[in-house]
Amino acid sequence: MSKLTSQEVRLASRPEGIPAATNFTLVRTELEPLQDGEVLVRNLFMSVDPYMRGRMNEGRSYVPPFELGKPLDGGAVGEVVESRANEFRVGDAVTSSRGWREYFIAAPKELHPVNREIQPLSVYLGALGMTGMTAWAGLNLVDVKAGDAIFISGAAGAVGNVAGQLAKLRQCRVVGSAGSEDKIRFLREECGFDGAFNYKTGPVLEQLNLVAPGGIDVYFDNVGGDTLDAALSALRVHGRIIACGSISGYNEAKPRPGPSNLFNITTKRLTMKGLIVSDWLDRQAEFEKEVGGYFEAGKLKNRETVAKGIDRAVDAFIGLFQGRNIGKMVVQLA
Repeated sequence: MSKLTSQEVRLASRPEGIPAATNFTLVRTELEPLQDGEVLVRNLFMSVDPYMRGRMNEGRSYVPPFELGKPLDGGAVGEVVESRANEFRVGDAVTSSRGWREYFIAAPKELHPVNREIQPLSVYLGALGMTGMTAWAGLNLVDVKAGDAIFISGAAGAVGNVAGQLAKLRQCRVVGSAGSEDKIRFLREECGFDGAFNYKTGPVLEQLNLVAPGGIDVYFDNVGGDTLDAALSALRVHGRIIACGSISGYNEAKPRPGPSNLFNITTKRLTMKGLIVSDWLDRQAEFEKEVGGYFEAGKLKNRETVAKGIDRAVDAFIGLFQGRNIGKMVVQLA
């Protein structure tokens, strides 16, 4: 019996600046026969996320770096095609961290079962996946509550749009920034934001003051850079900052200078907290119950930008840094 072959994306070289196609290779490999206690999974969708850029650098941060010549990994949702483990049956839908490949063999502990009746299954990489959980965890991190005015940067991205929708469900006033007029319409018309602006069309602070003239209580930071500066100026006394991401600086060779108005943290008695979603995995069931309920009730939208084929995965990843996605960027593999 011939061995099953699978394509996978490997890191060929470490990017300098924005990643290029030459930093990656697409390789066909053979899988070993399934052993007792193992599960064979066919990936249906895989995730590409900005945080992966940091793992392409040498040196450890909060997660180990990707190894040269080895397949990348990341969020994926797939189906069990063969099982020699009691925990899973053929046809079960599962999520894993074994993206960037078409098939893989895993132990049951590496897989998380999901409800196949919820469609599309790619929602488990977006609103009901780690990006959705990041949004939910961020709001809980600083106790976002009814009446708060919250500003979200990168608001049309995978985390930002869900954070805004969840904040609206908490009866907050929500404003956001994004990089195109299509994204601004998405935020206003589909996500229900109270205000949104295109950060490319004028100074961020001036536009933020227009959509939030009374200031903000919470800043959900996905961008860093000039937008963080603006938020530090707009925050009210005792405001809170959710430090989730800083995509504006991920591809820079040297760190930018810090905000010139950082002393506002002292004068306004601000709170700034860092967010890593893996710290919240013990509350995943709580997240799935609450946010899954919103999704099934039609109260939460899951917007996606879909690339088709593993050969498009690298292009989709690079597209994150060019602003080509609205909502969650996913790659359909099957």
